[in-house]
Amino acid sequence: MNRKAILGLMIALGIPITCYLILRTASEHAVDMPRKYLIDTVITKVVKGKVVDDSIWHKTANIHMRNQLGDSVSLYDKEGKILVVDFFFTSCRSICPRLTRNMAKLQQSFKKGGNVRNKIDTSIVQFISFTVDPENDSVQVLKDYADRFGVNHDNWWMLTGSKDSIYKFAFEELRVDKFSEEPISPDFVHTNRFVLLDKERIVRGYYNGLDSSDMMKLSRDIGTLLLEKDKSKKNKIFRDIIDLSWLWLIIVLAITFFVFYMSNRRKING
Repeated sequence: MNRKAILGLMIALGIPITCYLILRTASEHAVDMPRKYLIDTVITKVVKGKVVDDSIWHKTANIHMRNQLGDSVSLYDKEGKILVVDFFFTSCRSICPRLTRNMAKLQQSFKKGGNVRNKIDTSIVQFISFTVDPENDSVQVLKDYADRFGVNHDNWWMLTGSKDSIYKFAFEELRVDKFSEEPISPDFVHTNRFVLLDKERIVRGYYNGLDSSDMMKLSRDIGTLLLEKDKSKKNKIFRDIIDLSWLWLIIVLAITFFVFYMSNRRKING
């Protein structure tokens, strides 16, 4: 086979694979992922002779509480699920009922197949509401409150426990006072904020739970996070290429056509 034939063969093999790689890379960067919040530290290191800054994002610590069913639960019990967190108290007569109703609407939006008569898909998101008045919000009080708002207990916890633990979690782990337009008192966590945590328990967004546009953005961001890839896992791109039987069929046909064409040319040219 002469140089032209070899070059043609390389082109026949390279074009479809190159197109696939370009489309694959473009699709991965087409989705605008929710930003990460709360950097713990920045590590400067040298990679291949270049100075690179590596951000270490704050990973929310675990917390153990009791839910409205009386079960002892922890934040890390629901591995692989996205979390939506807020704070309330059952005797609130201002923003809390509205926050709970909006959270309930968000929970209902995860009906399987979009059919309101179907069950809620509880495998995607875990909703968590911390009472900021645990002295009065007992397990039974939380259960009655949850039932009043039609809460599905399978993937929505209303939690009570140590007040110090809840307030420490709010300000030191979720940092609900950060990026807030309104001041939040350290003595009483009364805020309209919903906090979005990804599967790694890193804060990915703060939202006004009373604002419909913010709630729509929260819903979109949840869907976007579901597309986020685990960077700790090995890239399977070449395995994917091998699995693309249709692509290889096109390549084989292209090579067969090319070889047939070159053979005919050689016969014509003697």
